[in-house]
Amino acid sequence: MKISDIIDAIEGEIVARGLFLIEVTVSKDNDVEITIESEEGIVELEDCVALSRYFESRFDREQEDYSLTVTSAGLDQPFKVLKQYLKSVGKKVEVQLKGGKKMVALLEAADQESITLKYSQKEAVEGKKKKEIVEHVDRFTMDQVNSVRPFIEFN
Repeated sequence: MKISDIIDAIEGEIVARGLFLIEVTVSKDNDVEITIESEEGIVELEDCVALSRYFESRFDREQEDYSLTVTSAGLDQPFKVLKQYLKSVGKKVEVQLKGGKKMVALLEAADQESITLKYSQKEAVEGKKKKEIVEHVDRFTMDQVNSVRPFIEFN
C-alpha cells in the first residue's frame, strides 16, 4: 500500500468530518496507522470508527492484506503539522528547544518557518540584588525547536 493512495482515498472523508490528517504510516507488514485531529474540539470514538469503515470500503482486505488503526493525536504527543500549531495559538504549550531548554509558554503565533512564544523567567536585573520575573515574547525558527506539545494543567 502506498501512503499517497491512502491519503487520496480518505482525505475528503476526513475533511467532511471536521478533522485533519496528522500522519499516515504503513509498516513493511502492511500495518496502516492513520492519525487524525479535530479542527475544533476533540476526536470522538465515532470519528475513528467511521473513518475506519470508510477506509475498509475503499481497500479490499483480501487483496491488500492489511491491518488498520485509526487514532487521534494524543494530548501528550508533539505537534507534527502546522494545523496543530494554529489550533493551539492562544493556549499554553510545553516547548523543548534544541540544546535542552524546556519551558511552558503561550503560543502567540505560528507559521511554516517559526513560532512566537510569550513566557516568563527569573533573571538578574541590573541594579537589583534578587532575580526578578521578566516577560519575553520571542520568535523561534522551527530549526531551533525540538518539540512542542499541548500543556496539560490539572486544577
